[in-house]
Amino acid sequence: MHESVLLEESLQGLVGPLSGRYVDGTFGRGGHTRALLALLNEDATVLVMDKDPQAIECAQVLAAEDARVSVYHGSFADLPDALCQLDWPGVDGILLDLGVSSPQLDQDERGFSFQRNGPLDMRMDNSGGQTVADYLQGVTEGDLVSVLREYGEERFARRIAGAIVQARTEKPITTTLGLAELVKAAHPRWEKHKHPATRTFQALRIAINRELEDLDALLSVVVGCLLPGGRLAVISFHSLEDRKVKQFMRQASQGPKVPRGVPVQGDIMKGPLALVGKAIKPSESEIRVNVRARSAVLRIAEHRR
Repeated sequence: MHESVLLEESLQGLVGPLSGRYVDGTFGRGGHTRALLALLNEDATVLVMDKDPQAIECAQVLAAEDARVSVYHGSFADLPDALCQLDWPGVDGILLDLGVSSPQLDQDERGFSFQRNGPLDMRMDNSGGQTVADYLQGVTEGDLVSVLREYGEERFARRIAGAIVQARTEKPITTTLGLAELVKAAHPRWEKHKHPATRTFQALRIAINRELEDLDALLSVVVGCLLPGGRLAVISFHSLEDRKVKQFMRQASQGPKVPRGVPVQGDIMKGPLALVGKAIKPSESEIRVNVRARSAVLRIAEHRR
C-alpha cells in the first residue's frame, strides 16, 4: 500500500471551488485523488496524470467508477497538452507528489530499491525507453560523475563512477544488488543511518526519468494553466526538488525588478503568484506511521485574482 503523504494538509491548501477543475499530476495509487473527490461535488472534474502504466491502470479503474475523473498517461510536464485535449481553459488546483511511490519501491522487478534484488530498471514508464542498466553500459565516466554530483549530491562521485566504469568492462551491471554492492565497496565514508548507495540510486533514478527536467517544464507553464485564485501544491522529498519549487514560487510572487528610486504604483511589484503560508512538513505522528514521509516538504502558492 502507498500511504499518501501530507494528505489533509495538501488538500486543505489546494481545494477552492467545490465544483472546480483539478489536476493530480502524480496519481500513483490514487490516495490524494480519492480524498480530493470525496471533498468535491458532483459538478467537479479531476484530471489524473502519471508516467507509470500500473498507476494508469488503477486510474482507469477509478475513472470507470467515477465519471468526474479523466486519465492521461504521461508526465505532468505535458499538462498544457492534456488541458488542450480536454478543452479546459485552466484549472482551480494542481497537486504534485514528487518522487518515487511505495509500490514502485516495493516491487523487485521495477528495480528502484537497493535493498531488493531485481533488474536494474528504475523507469517510471517501463513501457519503453532506456533502463539504468542500459544507461550505465554506455555513459561516459565524466557524464556519470556529473549525474552523481548534480542529482545525488554525492561527494565521492568520481570514485564511484570510476568503480562502475571499471566493473562494466568485466561484465554488465544488470541488478540492483549488484550495483549496490559495487557502490558500497567504492564508497569510503558511509553516512550514519544511510545506505552508501542511497545517493547513487537517487541520482540514476532522477536522470533516467528526467525528473528535474519535467519539474522545470511544468513550472515554466503552470501560471498559464491556473485560473485566477487557482492553487499549486507541491510535495517534494529531496532538496533538489524543493529548492526548485521554493525558488520558483518566491520569484513568481515578486514583480519585476526596477531600479532604485523609480516610482511604482499599485500591484506592479507583485508577481502572478502569492505564497500561501510557509513550508509544511509531516507531523511526528505521521512519520511514525509512514517513515517515508520524514523528508517531505509541502509548498503552496495561489494565482492572484
